[in-house]
Amino acid sequence: HPSMVRNQPDSCSPLGIPGGSELRQAPQPRKKRPEDFKFGKILGEGSFSTVVLAREQATAKEYAIKILEKRHIMKENKAQYVKRERDVMSNLDHPFFVKLYFTFQDDEKLYFGLSYAKNGELLKYIRKIGSFDETCTRFYSAEIVCALEYLHEKGIIHRDLKPENILLSEDMHIQITDFGTAKQLSSDSKQARANSFVGTAQYVSPELLTEKSACKSSDLWALGCIVYQLVAGLPPFRAGNEYLIFQKIIKLEYEFPEKFFPKAKDLVEQLLSLDPSKRIGCEEMGGYDPLRGHPFFETISWGDLHVQTPPKLTPYLPAMSEDDEDCYGNYDDLLSQFSSMQVAQSSSSHSLSTPETIPPAPQRSSSNIEQYIHDLDNNSFELDLLFSEEEKQLLLDKQTSGNPWHQFVENNLILKMGPVDKRKGLFARRRQLLLTEGPHLYYVDPVNKVLKGEIPWSPELRPEAKNFKTFFVHTPNRTYYLMDPSGNADKWCKKIQEVWRKIYHKHQNLGL
Repeated sequence: HPSMVRNQPDSCSPLGIPGGSELRQAPQPRKKRPEDFKFGKILGEGSFSTVVLAREQATAKEYAIKILEKRHIMKENKAQYVKRERDVMSNLDHPFFVKLYFTFQDDEKLYFGLSYAKNGELLKYIRKIGSFDETCTRFYSAEIVCALEYLHEKGIIHRDLKPENILLSEDMHIQITDFGTAKQLSSDSKQARANSFVGTAQYVSPELLTEKSACKSSDLWALGCIVYQLVAGLPPFRAGNEYLIFQKIIKLEYEFPEKFFPKAKDLVEQLLSLDPSKRIGCEEMGGYDPLRGHPFFETISWGDLHVQTPPKLTPYLPAMSEDDEDCYGNYDDLLSQFSSMQVAQSSSSHSLSTPETIPPAPQRSSSNIEQYIHDLDNNSFELDLLFSEEEKQLLLDKQTSGNPWHQFVENNLILKMGPVDKRKGLFARRRQLLLTEGPHLYYVDPVNKVLKGEIPWSPELRPEAKNFKTFFVHTPNRTYYLMDPSGNADKWCKKIQEVWRKIYHKHQNLGL
Protein backbone atom coordinates (compact mmCIF):
# COMPACT_ATOMS: atom_id res chain seq x y z
CA HIS A 1 0.00 0.00 0.00
CA PRO A 2 1.76 3.18 -1.19
CA SER A 3 0.15 5.24 1.59
CA MET A 4 2.03 3.16 4.13
CA VAL A 5 5.50 3.70 2.68
CA ARG A 6 7.64 6.30 4.41
CA ASN A 7 9.94 8.83 2.83
CA GLN A 8 13.26 7.51 1.61
CA PRO A 9 15.59 6.52 4.50
CA ASP A 10 18.94 8.11 5.18
CA SER A 11 21.53 6.66 2.86
CA CYS A 12 23.25 3.75 4.51
CA SER A 13 26.99 3.82 4.88
CA PRO A 14 29.10 0.88 3.74
CA LEU A 15 30.40 -1.61 6.18
CA GLY A 16 34.10 -2.44 5.99
CA ILE A 17 34.26 -6.06 7.01
CA PRO A 18 37.69 -7.64 6.45
CA GLY A 19 37.21 -10.15 3.70
CA GLY A 20 33.73 -8.79 2.95
CA SER A 21 32.78 -6.88 -0.17
CA GLU A 22 32.58 -3.06 -0.19
CA LEU A 23 29.70 -0.97 -1.50
CA ARG A 24 30.37 2.27 -3.34
CA GLN A 25 30.20 5.12 -0.83
CA ALA A 26 27.80 8.01 -1.49
CA PRO A 27 28.72 11.50 -0.21
CA GLN A 28 27.31 11.98 3.26
CA PRO A 29 27.84 13.86 6.54
CA ARG A 30 30.54 12.94 9.06
CA LYS A 31 30.40 9.33 10.14
CA LYS A 32 28.93 8.78 13.58
CA ARG A 33 31.22 7.45 16.31
CA PRO A 34 30.61 5.50 19.55
CA GLU A 35 31.39 8.63 21.60
CA ASP A 36 28.44 10.40 19.95
CA PHE A 37 26.12 8.18 22.03
CA LYS A 38 25.31 7.50 25.65
CA PHE A 39 24.78 3.73 25.87
CA GLY A 40 22.18 2.29 28.25
CA LYS A 41 20.52 -1.04 28.98
CA ILE A 42 20.89 -4.18 26.88
CA LEU A 43 17.72 -4.78 24.85
CA GLY A 44 18.65 -8.16 23.42
CA GLU A 45 21.52 -10.52 22.68
CA GLY A 46 22.08 -12.70 19.63
CA SER A 47 24.69 -15.31 18.77
CA PHE A 48 27.15 -12.71 17.51
CA SER A 49 25.61 -9.36 18.43
CA THR A 50 24.24 -7.30 21.31
CA VAL A 51 21.48 -4.69 20.97
CA VAL A 52 21.82 -1.74 23.35
CA LEU A 53 19.60 1.27 23.96
CA ALA A 54 21.53 4.44 23.08
CA ARG A 55 20.78 8.17 23.18
CA GLU A 56 22.52 10.39 20.64
CA GLN A 57 24.18 13.23 22.58
CA ALA A 58 23.60 15.91 19.92
CA THR A 59 19.91 15.21 19.21
CA ALA A 60 18.72 13.30 22.34
CA LYS A 61 17.14 10.76 19.95
CA GLU A 62 16.95 7.16 21.16
CA TYR A 63 18.12 4.27 19.00
CA ALA A 64 18.54 0.53 19.41
CA ILE A 65 22.17 0.08 18.41
CA LYS A 66 23.21 -3.39 17.33
CA ILE A 67 26.86 -3.96 18.16
CA LEU A 68 28.79 -6.73 16.39
CA GLU A 69 32.34 -7.91 17.21
CA LYS A 70 34.42 -8.03 14.01
CA ARG A 71 36.73 -10.69 15.41
CA HIS A 72 33.82 -12.97 16.27
CA ILE A 73 32.14 -12.38 12.87
CA MET A 74 35.30 -13.43 11.04
CA LYS A 75 35.98 -16.39 13.34
CA GLU A 76 32.44 -17.73 12.82
CA ASN A 77 32.49 -16.87 9.10
CA LYS A 78 29.37 -14.69 9.47
CA ALA A 79 30.44 -11.72 7.30
CA GLN A 80 27.93 -12.63 4.57
CA TYR A 81 25.06 -12.65 7.11
CA VAL A 82 26.04 -9.22 8.44
CA LYS A 83 26.28 -7.77 4.95
CA ARG A 84 22.97 -9.39 3.95
CA GLU A 85 21.21 -7.92 6.99
CA ARG A 86 22.60 -4.46 6.25
CA ASP A 87 21.66 -4.70 2.55
CA VAL A 88 18.13 -6.00 3.18
CA MET A 89 17.37 -3.42 5.90
CA SER A 90 18.70 -0.60 3.69
CA ASN A 91 16.13 -1.67 1.13
CA LEU A 92 13.15 -1.55 3.56
CA ASP A 93 11.07 1.55 4.06
CA HIS A 94 7.80 0.65 5.74
CA PRO A 95 6.28 1.42 9.16
CA PHE A 96 5.97 -2.26 10.10
CA PHE A 97 9.72 -2.91 9.95
CA VAL A 98 12.55 -1.83 12.21
CA LYS A 99 14.37 0.95 10.32
CA LEU A 100 18.12 1.09 9.77
CA TYR A 101 19.15 4.75 10.18
CA PHE A 102 22.95 4.54 9.99
CA THR A 103 25.95 2.27 10.34
CA PHE A 104 29.47 3.01 11.57
CA GLN A 105 32.44 1.12 12.94
CA ASP A 106 35.62 1.34 14.98
CA ASP A 107 38.64 -0.95 15.03
CA GLU A 108 36.87 -3.76 16.86
CA LYS A 109 33.13 -3.38 16.33
CA LEU A 110 30.39 -2.68 13.80
CA TYR A 111 27.36 -0.59 14.81
CA PHE A 112 23.85 -0.64 13.28
CA GLY A 113 21.63 2.27 14.37
CA LEU A 114 18.06 0.89 14.43
CA SER A 115 14.69 2.33 15.41
CA TYR A 116 13.92 1.64 19.08
CA ALA A 117 10.74 -0.44 19.56
CA LYS A 118 9.95 0.61 23.13
CA ASN A 119 7.45 -2.13 23.95
CA GLY A 120 9.70 -5.08 23.14
CA GLU A 121 8.83 -8.49 21.77
CA LEU A 122 5.33 -9.68 20.92
CA LEU A 123 6.27 -12.94 22.66
CA LYS A 124 6.48 -11.10 26.00
CA TYR A 125 2.80 -10.16 25.73
CA ILE A 126 1.71 -13.66 24.68
CA ARG A 127 3.48 -15.02 27.76
CA LYS A 128 2.06 -12.33 30.01
CA ILE A 129 -1.62 -12.61 29.12
CA GLY A 130 -1.76 -16.18 27.75
CA SER A 131 -3.68 -15.58 24.54
CA PHE A 132 -5.23 -12.68 22.64
CA ASP A 133 -8.93 -12.03 22.18
CA GLU A 134 -10.35 -12.03 18.64
CA THR A 135 -10.04 -8.27 18.05
CA CYS A 136 -6.35 -8.21 19.05
CA THR A 137 -5.57 -11.37 17.09
CA ARG A 138 -7.23 -9.93 13.98
CA PHE A 139 -5.43 -6.58 14.21
CA TYR A 140 -1.92 -7.92 14.77
CA SER A 141 -2.35 -10.70 12.20
CA ALA A 142 -3.43 -8.04 9.67
CA GLU A 143 -0.34 -5.94 10.40
CA ILE A 144 1.88 -9.00 9.81
CA VAL A 145 0.02 -9.70 6.53
CA CYS A 146 0.65 -6.10 5.42
CA ALA A 147 4.33 -6.37 6.30
CA LEU A 148 4.77 -9.67 4.44
CA GLU A 149 3.00 -8.33 1.35
CA TYR A 150 5.46 -5.41 1.23
CA LEU A 151 8.45 -7.70 1.88
CA HIS A 152 7.47 -10.23 -0.79
CA GLU A 153 6.80 -7.50 -3.37
CA LYS A 154 10.44 -6.54 -2.90
CA GLY A 155 11.54 -10.13 -3.51
CA ILE A 156 12.66 -10.68 0.10
CA ILE A 157 11.83 -13.68 2.25
CA HIS A 158 12.35 -13.32 6.00
CA ARG A 159 12.81 -17.05 6.80
CA ASP A 160 12.72 -16.62 10.59
CA LEU A 161 9.37 -14.98 11.30
CA LYS A 162 8.30 -15.64 14.92
CA PRO A 163 6.91 -13.67 17.89
CA GLU A 164 10.45 -12.94 19.19
CA ASN A 165 11.25 -11.14 15.93
CA ILE A 166 8.07 -9.06 15.96
CA LEU A 167 8.67 -6.02 18.15
CA LEU A 168 6.11 -3.43 19.26
CA SER A 169 6.67 0.29 18.93
CA GLU A 170 5.82 2.91 21.53
CA ASP A 171 2.28 3.14 20.13
CA MET A 172 1.96 -0.69 19.99
CA HIS A 173 2.29 -1.23 16.22
CA ILE A 174 4.47 -4.10 14.97
CA GLN A 175 8.07 -3.65 13.86
CA ILE A 176 9.58 -6.78 12.34
CA THR A 177 13.29 -7.25 12.96
CA ASP A 178 16.21 -9.71 12.58
CA PHE A 179 17.10 -9.96 8.90
CA GLY A 180 20.34 -11.92 9.41
CA THR A 181 18.82 -14.99 7.74
CA ALA A 182 16.60 -13.13 5.24
CA LYS A 183 17.10 -13.77 1.53
CA GLN A 184 16.89 -11.30 -1.36
CA LEU A 185 15.73 -13.29 -4.38
CA SER A 186 17.48 -12.38 -7.64
CA SER A 187 15.46 -10.03 -9.81
CA ASP A 188 17.17 -11.12 -13.05
CA SER A 189 16.06 -14.74 -12.85
CA LYS A 190 13.09 -16.90 -12.01
CA GLN A 191 14.64 -17.72 -8.64
CA ALA A 192 11.86 -18.25 -6.14
CA ARG A 193 13.64 -20.37 -3.56
CA ALA A 194 16.56 -20.11 -1.16
CA ASN A 195 18.53 -23.26 -0.43
CA SER A 196 19.93 -23.04 3.07
CA PHE A 197 18.55 -24.36 6.33
CA VAL A 198 17.58 -21.49 8.64
CA GLY A 199 14.75 -20.74 11.03
CA THR A 200 13.34 -21.72 14.41
CA ALA A 201 11.99 -25.25 14.95
CA GLN A 202 8.35 -24.43 15.84
CA TYR A 203 7.91 -22.14 12.80
CA VAL A 204 9.94 -24.01 10.17
CA SER A 205 8.00 -24.86 7.02
CA PRO A 206 7.75 -28.47 5.79
CA GLU A 207 9.46 -27.67 2.46
CA LEU A 208 12.56 -26.57 4.35
CA LEU A 209 12.64 -29.97 6.04
CA THR A 210 11.86 -32.07 2.96
CA GLU A 211 13.41 -30.10 0.10
CA LYS A 212 15.93 -28.00 2.07
CA SER A 213 14.59 -24.86 0.42
CA ALA A 214 12.41 -21.92 1.45
CA CYS A 215 10.21 -19.62 -0.63
CA LYS A 216 7.88 -16.67 -0.03
CA SER A 217 5.20 -19.14 0.95
CA SER A 218 7.44 -20.32 3.84
CA ASP A 219 6.78 -16.96 5.53
CA LEU A 220 3.03 -17.62 5.12
CA TRP A 221 3.45 -20.93 6.94
CA ALA A 222 5.11 -19.01 9.81
CA LEU A 223 2.19 -16.55 9.74
CA GLY A 224 -0.20 -19.50 10.23
CA CYS A 225 1.83 -20.66 13.25
CA ILE A 226 1.77 -17.14 14.73
CA VAL A 227 -2.01 -16.65 14.27
CA TYR A 228 -2.53 -20.02 15.98
CA GLN A 229 -0.23 -18.96 18.85
CA LEU A 230 -1.98 -15.61 19.34
CA VAL A 231 -5.30 -17.42 19.87
CA ALA A 232 -4.14 -20.59 21.64
CA GLY A 233 -1.15 -19.26 23.60
CA LEU A 234 1.28 -21.90 22.26
CA PRO A 235 2.53 -22.68 18.72
CA PRO A 236 0.77 -25.53 16.88
CA PHE A 237 3.77 -27.87 16.64
CA ARG A 238 5.16 -28.73 20.06
CA ALA A 239 7.28 -31.61 21.31
CA GLY A 240 10.17 -32.41 23.64
CA ASN A 241 12.92 -31.78 21.08
CA GLU A 242 13.50 -30.36 17.60
CA TYR A 243 13.51 -33.75 15.87
CA LEU A 244 10.03 -34.59 17.22
CA ILE A 245 8.77 -31.11 16.29
CA PHE A 246 10.04 -31.62 12.72
CA GLN A 247 8.26 -34.99 12.53
CA LYS A 248 4.98 -33.35 13.52
CA ILE A 249 5.44 -30.60 10.91
CA ILE A 250 6.13 -33.07 8.09
CA LYS A 251 3.01 -35.06 9.05
CA LEU A 252 0.94 -31.89 9.62
CA GLU A 253 0.25 -33.24 13.10
CA TYR A 254 -1.47 -30.55 15.17
CA GLU A 255 -4.92 -29.88 16.58
CA PHE A 256 -7.06 -26.93 17.58
CA PRO A 257 -8.05 -26.53 21.21
CA GLU A 258 -11.71 -26.13 22.11
CA LYS A 259 -13.02 -22.52 21.79
CA PHE A 260 -10.57 -21.56 18.97
CA PHE A 261 -12.23 -18.78 16.91
CA PRO A 262 -13.86 -20.52 13.87
CA LYS A 263 -12.79 -17.95 11.25
CA ALA A 264 -9.24 -17.86 12.62
CA LYS A 265 -9.22 -21.67 12.51
CA ASP A 266 -10.17 -21.63 8.83
CA LEU A 267 -7.42 -19.08 8.11
CA VAL A 268 -4.79 -21.15 9.94
CA GLU A 269 -5.85 -24.29 8.06
CA GLN A 270 -5.43 -22.46 4.74
CA LEU A 271 -1.97 -21.21 5.75
CA LEU A 272 -0.70 -24.49 7.21
CA SER A 273 -0.82 -26.46 3.97
CA LEU A 274 2.00 -28.95 3.34
CA ASP A 275 2.05 -27.83 -0.29
CA PRO A 276 3.51 -24.29 -0.42
CA SER A 277 1.62 -23.59 -3.66
CA LYS A 278 -1.71 -24.20 -1.89
CA ARG A 279 -1.29 -21.66 0.94
CA ILE A 280 -3.62 -18.68 0.91
CA GLY A 281 -1.58 -15.57 0.04
CA CYS A 282 0.96 -17.30 -2.21
CA GLU A 283 1.31 -16.32 -5.87
CA GLU A 284 -0.18 -19.60 -7.13
CA MET A 285 -3.33 -18.94 -5.06
CA GLY A 286 -3.80 -15.40 -6.39
CA GLY A 287 -1.43 -13.49 -4.11
CA TYR A 288 -2.39 -11.32 -1.17
CA ASP A 289 -5.88 -10.26 -2.33
CA PRO A 290 -7.53 -13.56 -1.27
CA LEU A 291 -5.62 -13.46 2.04
CA ARG A 292 -6.76 -9.91 2.84
CA GLY A 293 -10.26 -10.93 1.71
CA HIS A 294 -10.49 -13.88 4.11
CA PRO A 295 -13.60 -13.66 6.37
CA PHE A 296 -11.40 -13.41 9.49
CA PHE A 297 -10.24 -9.98 8.24
CA GLU A 298 -13.65 -8.71 7.10
CA THR A 299 -13.66 -5.76 9.54
CA ILE A 300 -10.07 -4.65 8.79
CA SER A 301 -9.47 -1.34 7.03
CA TRP A 302 -6.23 -2.17 5.23
CA GLY A 303 -5.13 1.17 3.81
CA ASP A 304 -4.36 2.98 7.06
CA LEU A 305 -3.51 0.24 9.57
CA HIS A 306 -0.28 1.99 10.55
CA VAL A 307 -2.14 5.08 11.83
CA GLN A 308 -5.03 3.26 13.51
CA THR A 309 -5.04 2.96 17.30
CA PRO A 310 -4.26 -0.68 18.14
CA PRO A 311 -6.90 -2.39 20.31
CA LYS A 312 -6.17 -2.71 24.00
CA LEU A 313 -4.49 -6.05 24.67
CA THR A 314 -7.11 -8.30 26.21
CA PRO A 315 -6.66 -11.95 27.21
CA TYR A 316 -9.05 -14.52 25.77
CA LEU A 317 -10.30 -16.65 28.66
CA PRO A 318 -13.24 -18.84 27.71
CA ALA A 319 -14.39 -21.44 30.22
CA MET A 320 -12.28 -24.58 29.90
CA SER A 321 -15.35 -26.83 29.72
CA GLU A 322 -19.07 -26.34 29.29
CA ASP A 323 -19.97 -26.70 32.97
CA ASP A 324 -17.47 -24.14 34.24
CA GLU A 325 -18.33 -20.52 34.79
CA ASP A 326 -17.37 -18.34 31.85
CA CYS A 327 -14.34 -16.25 32.62
CA TYR A 328 -13.52 -13.63 30.00
CA GLY A 329 -10.60 -11.49 31.09
CA ASN A 330 -10.42 -7.78 30.50
CA TYR A 331 -7.88 -6.35 32.87
CA ASP A 332 -7.69 -2.72 33.81
CA ASP A 333 -4.65 -0.96 32.43
CA LEU A 334 -2.86 -4.09 31.31
CA LEU A 335 -0.47 -2.00 29.23
CA SER A 336 0.34 0.26 32.16
CA GLN A 337 1.34 -2.88 34.06
CA PHE A 338 3.90 -3.48 31.35
CA SER A 339 5.24 0.04 31.10
CA SER A 340 5.96 0.21 34.81
CA MET A 341 6.49 -3.54 35.24
CA GLN A 342 4.31 -3.25 38.34
CA VAL A 343 1.10 -5.15 38.85
CA ALA A 344 -1.74 -2.66 38.77
CA GLN A 345 -4.69 -3.16 41.09
CA SER A 346 -7.70 -4.76 39.48
CA SER A 347 -11.12 -3.32 40.15
CA SER A 348 -12.27 -6.73 41.34
CA SER A 349 -9.78 -7.16 44.18
CA HIS A 350 -8.46 -5.10 47.05
CA SER A 351 -4.86 -4.17 47.65
CA LEU A 352 -2.93 -6.55 49.82
CA SER A 353 -2.11 -3.60 52.04
CA THR A 354 -5.78 -3.33 53.02
CA PRO A 355 -5.94 -5.22 56.33
CA GLU A 356 -9.58 -6.28 55.95
CA THR A 357 -8.70 -8.47 52.93
CA ILE A 358 -6.61 -10.72 55.22
CA PRO A 359 -8.78 -12.78 57.54
CA PRO A 360 -7.37 -13.22 61.04
CA ALA A 361 -5.47 -16.49 61.48
CA PRO A 362 -7.53 -19.10 63.31
CA GLN A 363 -6.79 -19.40 67.03
CA ARG A 364 -5.93 -22.83 68.36
CA SER A 365 -4.64 -24.62 71.40
CA SER A 366 -1.20 -26.19 71.16
CA SER A 367 -2.31 -29.60 72.37
CA ASN A 368 -1.58 -32.02 69.56
CA ILE A 369 0.42 -31.20 66.40
CA GLU A 370 -1.35 -34.00 64.48
CA GLN A 371 -4.63 -32.08 64.30
CA TYR A 372 -3.11 -29.31 62.20
CA ILE A 373 -2.47 -31.53 59.23
CA HIS A 374 -5.63 -32.53 57.44
CA ASP A 375 -4.71 -36.06 56.44
CA LEU A 376 -1.33 -36.38 54.70
CA ASP A 377 -2.66 -39.28 52.62
CA ASN A 378 -4.85 -36.77 50.83
CA ASN A 379 -3.43 -34.65 48.00
CA SER A 380 -4.91 -31.48 49.53
CA PHE A 381 -4.38 -29.88 52.92
CA GLU A 382 -3.73 -26.52 54.56
CA LEU A 383 -1.80 -25.45 57.66
CA ASP A 384 -2.39 -22.32 59.68
CA LEU A 385 0.66 -20.13 60.29
CA LEU A 386 0.54 -19.98 64.10
CA PHE A 387 3.12 -22.53 65.14
CA SER A 388 6.29 -22.35 67.20
CA GLU A 389 9.73 -23.33 65.92
CA GLU A 390 9.40 -26.58 67.86
CA GLU A 391 6.03 -27.33 66.27
CA LYS A 392 7.38 -26.39 62.86
CA GLN A 393 10.18 -28.94 63.27
CA LEU A 394 7.65 -31.62 64.21
CA LEU A 395 5.57 -30.75 61.15
CA LEU A 396 8.63 -30.80 58.91
CA ASP A 397 9.68 -34.21 60.29
CA LYS A 398 6.22 -35.61 59.61
CA GLN A 399 6.23 -34.05 56.11
CA THR A 400 9.68 -35.49 55.35
CA SER A 401 8.64 -39.01 56.26
CA GLY A 402 5.02 -39.02 55.12
CA ASN A 403 4.39 -36.52 52.32
CA PRO A 404 5.25 -37.71 48.76
CA TRP A 405 5.48 -34.07 47.58
CA HIS A 406 8.26 -33.23 50.06
CA GLN A 407 10.94 -34.15 47.49
CA PHE A 408 9.97 -31.11 45.35
CA VAL A 409 10.02 -28.32 47.96
CA GLU A 410 13.72 -28.04 48.92
CA ASN A 411 12.98 -28.93 52.56
CA ASN A 412 10.50 -26.07 52.99
CA LEU A 413 7.42 -26.67 55.10
CA ILE A 414 4.30 -27.04 52.92
CA LEU A 415 1.56 -24.66 54.10
CA LYS A 416 -1.08 -25.56 51.52
CA MET A 417 -1.19 -27.98 48.63
CA GLY A 418 -3.68 -29.35 46.16
CA PRO A 419 -4.37 -30.14 42.50
CA VAL A 420 -5.03 -27.24 40.12
CA ASP A 421 -5.36 -26.87 36.37
CA LYS A 422 -2.59 -24.51 35.28
CA ARG A 423 -3.53 -22.75 32.12
CA LYS A 424 -1.45 -21.43 29.25
CA GLY A 425 -3.62 -19.85 26.59
CA LEU A 426 -6.36 -22.32 25.66
CA PHE A 427 -4.43 -25.27 27.08
CA ALA A 428 -4.63 -26.49 30.67
CA ARG A 429 -2.53 -29.09 32.46
CA ARG A 430 -3.16 -30.66 35.86
CA ARG A 431 -0.49 -29.67 38.38
CA GLN A 432 0.04 -30.17 42.09
CA LEU A 433 0.41 -26.66 43.56
CA LEU A 434 2.60 -26.42 46.67
CA LEU A 435 2.63 -23.23 48.75
CA THR A 436 5.55 -23.38 51.18
CA GLU A 437 7.54 -21.31 53.59
CA GLY A 438 10.29 -19.36 51.91
CA PRO A 439 7.91 -18.31 50.41
CA HIS A 440 7.56 -20.51 47.33
CA LEU A 441 4.75 -21.57 44.99
CA TYR A 442 5.99 -24.75 43.30
CA TYR A 443 4.01 -26.64 40.68
CA VAL A 444 4.63 -30.32 39.93
CA ASP A 445 3.53 -32.67 37.14
CA PRO A 446 1.63 -35.22 39.27
CA VAL A 447 1.72 -37.98 36.65
CA ASN A 448 5.43 -37.93 35.82
CA LYS A 449 6.40 -36.63 39.28
CA VAL A 450 8.52 -33.81 37.86
CA LEU A 451 8.91 -30.28 39.25
CA LYS A 452 7.79 -28.03 36.36
CA GLY A 453 8.62 -24.67 37.93
CA GLU A 454 7.54 -22.08 40.46
CA ILE A 455 5.64 -18.82 40.47
CA PRO A 456 8.16 -16.08 41.40
CA TRP A 457 7.48 -14.25 44.67
CA SER A 458 7.94 -10.50 45.09
CA PRO A 459 6.20 -7.64 46.94
CA GLU A 460 4.20 -7.11 43.71
CA LEU A 461 2.75 -10.65 43.68
CA ARG A 462 -1.04 -10.49 43.94
CA PRO A 463 -3.63 -13.31 44.03
CA GLU A 464 -7.12 -12.68 42.67
CA ALA A 465 -10.12 -15.01 42.84
CA LYS A 466 -12.29 -14.61 39.75
CA ASN A 467 -14.97 -17.14 40.67
CA PHE A 468 -15.30 -20.32 42.76
CA LYS A 469 -12.84 -22.28 40.65
CA THR A 470 -10.65 -19.78 38.83
CA PHE A 471 -7.97 -17.63 40.43
CA PHE A 472 -5.07 -15.61 39.09
CA VAL A 473 -1.64 -14.99 40.55
CA HIS A 474 -0.37 -11.72 39.08
CA THR A 475 3.40 -11.18 38.94
CA PRO A 476 5.25 -8.30 37.23
CA ASN A 477 6.05 -10.32 34.10
CA ARG A 478 3.19 -12.78 33.88
CA THR A 479 -0.27 -13.61 35.09
CA TYR A 480 -0.73 -17.26 36.09
CA TYR A 481 -4.23 -18.66 35.41
CA LEU A 482 -5.15 -21.46 37.80
CA MET A 483 -8.33 -23.45 38.37
CA ASP A 484 -9.13 -25.40 41.53
CA PRO A 485 -11.40 -28.30 40.47
CA SER A 486 -12.84 -28.51 43.99
CA GLY A 487 -14.07 -24.89 43.79
CA ASN A 488 -11.89 -23.42 46.56
CA ALA A 489 -10.18 -20.65 44.60
CA ASP A 490 -10.86 -18.18 47.43
CA LYS A 491 -9.04 -20.42 49.95
CA TRP A 492 -5.95 -20.42 47.77
CA CYS A 493 -6.06 -16.62 47.49
CA LYS A 494 -6.56 -16.13 51.22
CA LYS A 495 -3.68 -18.45 52.12
CA ILE A 496 -1.36 -16.80 49.54
CA GLN A 497 -2.36 -13.39 50.94
CA GLU A 498 -1.74 -14.60 54.48
CA VAL A 499 1.78 -15.78 53.57
CA TRP A 500 2.39 -12.57 51.60
CA ARG A 501 1.41 -10.51 54.62
CA LYS A 502 3.66 -12.46 56.94
CA ILE A 503 6.67 -12.09 54.62
CA TYR A 504 6.15 -8.54 53.42
CA HIS A 505 4.58 -6.89 56.49
CA LYS A 506 7.77 -4.82 56.88
CA HIS A 507 7.31 -3.42 53.36
CA GLN A 508 3.69 -2.78 54.20
CA ASN A 509 4.52 -0.87 57.37
CA LEU A 510 7.05 1.24 55.48
CA GLY A 511 4.39 2.04 52.91
CA LEU A 512 6.38 0.47 50.07
